[in-house]
Amino acid sequence: MNPHILNNRLKELRARNNLTQAQLAEAVGVTRKTINTVENRVFIPSTVLALKLAKALDVSVEELFSLEEE
Repeated sequence: MNPHILNNRLKELRARNNLTQAQLAEAVGVTRKTINTVENRVFIPSTVLALKLAKALDVSVEELFSLEEE
């Protein structure tokens, strides 16, 4: 398993909550660009940011992020 390949459901769960990238960014204290780069798997969020995102979307971290299987 490659720990650098992190899948996420951020875009899907953000849409389910009717949030824009900017709204979610404001809720967790980052920029809209940060949300965009996480959604597009360009940036791997810190543990703190992952926890904040999960809380803002009312899901567990495991529902939001998963490691890609080889």
